[in-house]
Amino acid sequence: MEERKVVSIEDRIPKLKQTRRKKANRRLILYLTILFLLIALVIYLQSPLSNVRNIVVEGQYHVSEEEIKELGGVTTSTNYWRVDEDEMKQQIESHQEITFASIDRSFPNKVTIEVEEAERIGYVKNDGMYHAILEDGSRLEGQTALPGGDAPILAGFTKEIYLKEISQELKELPSSVAGLISEIHWDPRDGNPYQILLYMNDGYQVQASIRSFAEKMPAYPSIVSQLDEGAEGIIHIDVGAYFEEFPENDTAGEDDTAEEDEVQEEEETADETEG
Repeated sequence: MEERKVVSIEDRIPKLKQTRRKKANRRLILYLTILFLLIALVIYLQSPLSNVRNIVVEGQYHVSEEEIKELGGVTTSTNYWRVDEDEMKQQIESHQEITFASIDRSFPNKVTIEVEEAERIGYVKNDGMYHAILEDGSRLEGQTALPGGDAPILAGFTKEIYLKEISQELKELPSSVAGLISEIHWDPRDGNPYQILLYMNDGYQVQASIRSFAEKMPAYPSIVSQLDEGAEGIIHIDVGAYFEEFPENDTAGEDDTAEEDEVQEEEETADETEG
């Protein structure tokens, strides 16, 4: 039977001390590392290193990038970790022309703001200046000397109820067709306060009704394609759909008479010179 080797307590004490010392050193290193990381984190959070450095705005058209940043309240002096996305969203969406905003933070210091603007469906003239009309029929407070060219001019809409109705109809109209319209005039008649007259970019005029405008106006390109080249007149889409050509005028006859008078004056002048 083997004899077990007996180790005295005196021999084990140095090894236990060494093991405990190693554990204590490892624990000390861990504590110092955590302390160092905490100090570094505090320094980072309090220094410009933690500030937002890159602010990107996407989706804007009429509202300037600077105005959106100002609404959001974020600058390159803003601490990245203090950016409140929900608060920024609410502040930006408070703008009359912005219908939606989303905020995205990308580590380490980038903030992306994406917005959707309300569609401008027309411009109304007041005191020689134009006001943009948004898709909900509301009128922007800002003025411009000339319309933006991105929407038709709305003329004669003295009653807000009809302005809001035509705004709703224009919102539902395909952009490819809306882009063909130059002006829309409110042209009420007895028994039909919804009648409107459109001036198109291709030279035609269209008589329509506000209430059926979005439903019938998309047929306009098809109707025009069936007309004779050079024809001038009004396309009626309020009741049915037909083309009414303008009556011939006497412009040609007036021009001929003017030319004859001019020739006669020249002849008289020549006779006086010879005399």
